[in-house]
Amino acid sequence: MLRLTDFIIDCPDAMKLAAFYSEVTGVPVKGDSNEHWAGIQLGGGIELAFTPVEDYRAPQWPDSEHPKQFHLDFEVDDIEAEQSRVLALGATLKQDMVGPNGYGFRVYVDPVGHPFCLCRNKGVTWTDEGPVWPERD
Repeated sequence: MLRLTDFIIDCPDAMKLAAFYSEVTGVPVKGDSNEHWAGIQLGGGIELAFTPVEDYRAPQWPDSEHPKQFHLDFEVDDIEAEQSRVLALGATLKQDMVGPNGYGFRVYVDPVGHPFCLCRNKGVTWTDEGPVWPERD
């Protein structure tokens, strides 16, 4: 059986980027984190981990010369409140694709240039266990 256990993100400083995503997700940085490997344990047993690389070069979204290679999507119940929060934490807004009905997504970059999105999808409801997605045809 194959199970996804870790999603590792290259960065210039593992502890700083782990602290950023810890604040974004509300999940603490793991106690055994250090300057070589820092992580936060997400639901479902998946760890979002950060490892420093020499000569780190940030992606330049949407420039394909320095492609993003991945991005994270976060479904939110209040995109305006979450935007205020992530901007205060050091994110930068890059693109707003939220329609007049309040649904869509916004693209941000974290403090070292990795893109991520705050998404608000129509029909998603929230429970204590997280989002419940509407049935799809």
